[in-house]
Parts: sequence; structure tokens; C-alpha cells
Amino acid sequence: MAIGYVLDDVFTEHRPPGSHPERPERIGAVRDALRAAHLRERATLLPVREASEDELGRVHHAGYLSDLTRTVPGQSGWLDGDTYFSPGTWEAVLKAAGAVVDVALGVLDARFQRGMALVRPPGHHAEADRAMGFCLINNIAVAAAAARAAGAARVAIVDWDVHHGNGTQHIFEEDPSVLFLSCHQYPFYPGTGAPSEVGRGAGVGATVNVGLPAGAGDRAYMATMNEVFAPALRRFQPDIILLSAGFDAYVDDPLAGMRVSLGGFRALAGTLARLADELCGGRLACALEGGYHLKGLGAGTVALLDAFEHPSAEAEVIEGDGEAPDPIIDSPVLEPRARAAIDATLAALDAAGGVRAPS
Repeated sequence: MAIGYVLDDVFTEHRPPGSHPERPERIGAVRDALRAAHLRERATLLPVREASEDELGRVHHAGYLSDLTRTVPGQSGWLDGDTYFSPGTWEAVLKAAGAVVDVALGVLDARFQRGMALVRPPGHHAEADRAMGFCLINNIAVAAAAARAAGAARVAIVDWDVHHGNGTQHIFEEDPSVLFLSCHQYPFYPGTGAPSEVGRGAGVGATVNVGLPAGAGDRAYMATMNEVFAPALRRFQPDIILLSAGFDAYVDDPLAGMRVSLGGFRALAGTLARLADELCGGRLACALEGGYHLKGLGAGTVALLDAFEHPSAEAEVIEGDGEAPDPIIDSPVLEPRARAAIDATLAALDAAGGVRAPS
């Protein structure tokens, strides 16, 4: 299995002014875990480059980009109550977006079958016209737009970060050529992602939100993947699948309340990789989003690599890395609140006419 990846020390140059959960040590944890897993023997390292103005401008407003280029480079400060910048931030931001574009286009062009952009800062909260939730540029949206410009008729984005990807949804919610699938803790920050949010205008049916209750674990996430995401992807028939890979649904993550095990992430990623193999020639690329328990983040990226490389291998709950309450796969009965959340999404989609491939 050919895998291309980006991982670079430039992503540590976005430095918080004091304590902050979105910190450079996250990249160190990913690098150390993947080095121990012999990443360089299993995947091809890609060079980093800055996203172009044209690439960013496909999804972000010109005025917002102008404000960022005037305010951020070489400076320190805050764009909102959560989102800081430092002297090295702008280079990291541009290269993070460029990395996600490059792994997506590399997959689309069949230079490799899977792509991994292990970057920070994350991106999925960034709106077209503003920073939000640690995010300045919406990396996955920039990559999706680049894939469309390169000839992909249909792009699917799966987002399993514990926080709803409000920015990604809003950027594409009127676009029937981009399917956005999110499972997230709900209600929770940023307050969006209700099952009734199914898209707008021509994009109705191309936004799918599963808002799972706090405490949901492997069982609920796998049910979401199998009962909601897999049928939606099969109906949509994407040319490429992009993954916003957050690991803050991990059982011990300090910023959230979910209970996904490392084995759970392995099973989710394996299922998604098999769907990519079935539907779009294996074309699957991911961008790192959240994940603030350093050991869980590093081990989660290894689980992702394992699944991308060997999607059919049996997943097991990883012992000793937090208590995962739910076993993988053997789930005859869901916890009632999770069952209700999944059913609410299915009902909302049915009322909207369901997911469909754009003509």
C-alpha cells in the first residue's frame, strides 16, 4: 500500500503565549510515536510547501486573508478567545494548508493511494471569513476545493473530531459536489452540528451530522460509521475521501467527554479505508485536527497508519491506554441516547430526501 505523508518541524513553530492545549508538543508526540512504528519504512515523506493565494482563495474571503497577512506574520496575539498566533504561525499555517492539498492531490493523481498530513494548527473550525477554535485556515476545505479544481467531480469529507467541524460545513453546505459527514459530541463546542443541519439550497442532503452524547464510545462510533456514513458514501459515490482526523474523542482526552479507544480508532479507520477501496480506488487522505492527550494522539496516528496500510486486519481494543467501555464490533444493543442520536440523523436525512450523487 503506497502512502505519502507530511510531517515537519515547521508545525512546531506555531507557539502559544503560555499554557494552551493546542501546543507544539502535539507534533512531537506524533513524530515520536510514528518513528517507533517505523513510519519512514512504510510511507514516503513529502516536501512541505506553502499553499498558494489561489488555493486559499477558493474557500476563504479575500478580505479575511488580507487581514491575516497584515496581522499575523512575525507577530504575536489573539484572533479570538481561543486562537492565538506567534511569530512562526503564518509559515506553519501556510505549510499546513499546502501539506493537506498535496496529500489530497497526490492521492487523486495516483502517486500514492493514501495520504497523511500530520500538521498543526488544525483547521476545521475556521470559517470562510474568520478564525475560530484554534484554527486560522480551513486545511481540509482548501484541499477539497483543490481536488475539485483538479477534476474530482465528487469529494467526501469525513470528520470524526470530537468537536463539530462548523467551518467545513458552512463552506460547503450549499455545494452538492462535496459531501460532509461529521460525528461529534453534542451538545458541545462550537454549538453547531445538530442532525437537522442537512445542507442548504442545492446542497440539501450533502451535510450529515451525528451528534453523539457525552460518554459515547467505540460501539456508538462504529454504529455511526456502519449505519450512517457507509450508506451515505455509497449513495454519493465520491472520487476521493478526505478525513478530518481528530483524536480528541479518545477516552482520556482532557478537552472532551467521549470514550473511544485506540482500537476504536483503528476500526473506524479500517472501515473508512475499505470504503475508499470499494468506492474510489482507495483514494483516501487525512488531515490532523484535534487530540490533546499526547499519548493518545501519538498512538492514534499509528492506529490510522496501520489501518491505511492494512484495512482488513482485525482491530482490537488496546489494553492499558485508558478504559474503553465498549468492545469493538460485538454491539448487539447501543446505549439508548446514542441510538436516539443516530436515528435522529437518519430521520433528518430521510426528510431531506437522502444523500444523493450530484448530477
